[in-house]
Amino acid sequence: MRVAVVHDWLTGMRGGERVLEAILSLFPNADIYTLFHFPDKVSDLINRHRIVVSRLQSIPGKRSIYRLLLPFFPSAIEQFDLKDYDLLISTSHAVAKGAVPGIHSLSVCYCHTPIRYIWDFFDQYFKSKERSLVTRFVAEITRDYLRVWDEGTTHRVHHFIANSRNVSRRIQRIYGRESTIIYPPVDTEFFKPISHCSGDYYLVLSALAPYKSIDLVIKAFIELKKPLVVIGSGQEENALRKLVKGTNSQIEFKGYIPSDAETLKYYQNCKALVFPGHEDFGLTPVEAQACGRPVIAFSEGGTLETVIEGISGHFFKKQSVDDLVKAVYEFECMEFDADVIRQRALHFDKKVMIRHLKAYFFKVLSTRGWQNDFIEV
Repeated sequence: MRVAVVHDWLTGMRGGERVLEAILSLFPNADIYTLFHFPDKVSDLINRHRIVVSRLQSIPGKRSIYRLLLPFFPSAIEQFDLKDYDLLISTSHAVAKGAVPGIHSLSVCYCHTPIRYIWDFFDQYFKSKERSLVTRFVAEITRDYLRVWDEGTTHRVHHFIANSRNVSRRIQRIYGRESTIIYPPVDTEFFKPISHCSGDYYLVLSALAPYKSIDLVIKAFIELKKPLVVIGSGQEENALRKLVKGTNSQIEFKGYIPSDAETLKYYQNCKALVFPGHEDFGLTPVEAQACGRPVIAFSEGGTLETVIEGISGHFFKKQSVDDLVKAVYEFECMEFDADVIRQRALHFDKKVMIRHLKAYFFKVLSTRGWQNDFIEV
């Protein structure tokens, strides 16, 4: 059985790449097709596979501008010649699901979300002051084209997997399709508690992008005057730093930290992770819980499936400074047990995800009589 995995782009190791690694562990001989591949940014496990890139890979300066090439992504993903593969698996948060399978291929999409920036979160992505007028203009004129393409390629997928109930509902609403929920993996053997946590600061660990709502946390902690560590980088970083400049706050920007070991220490010693955005699933709250640390989260999106109020964290209902400030004060009057918090994270362990994936593919492949070509459950 020949297997191809189509992944949007390989430019870093985030949640989508952890899912990709889990899929590759089940299909160790699979070929990978992707729009962009930066070998220094992804794991050896991924790089060991045969990787085919799109024609966009040859564009000069692609590392800094690849997201601006969104209007060209559909045609680039459709250029791949996949007709000789029996099984096509797309791991998609953008255009990977639109890859063209062979006539006799079985196509399965692990969907992180229908394209966020053309459906539910267009304004959060493109109405930011940090976006150039050119970027916003291009986004406006291409949105309708991308929506038509996205809906029109849904029939190429035979089976959808959703990364959460939240995304499953979105797939049903936008694509009119049912999906099976299999949560992304967290390495709970790596992310684990320490015996003595200093717990003297709050933590934000995120890309500093407009839709992440990190400005909300910055403004709240300027008012709170409590210690906050911000880890991450992105197009909003300069604007966020300007908010802090000249204030009597205890906010420290660490920038992007490439070392997982160093990031782990910040998780283990924080008072709580602050998670203000509306995410599809959100791995960082689960990683924090695996380290025994509670989460203060906005009560929308994937955190409603991963954080339990009063047990592993505390929610605020409105994305407002006042609501977050109030939630922090409420949180400080609550008590949490690190062992109980960690038990919540174990539901999302990577071994659990791989077991569910294995059972899923065994069932799906049996419809084609290919189960004997697959790993036994």
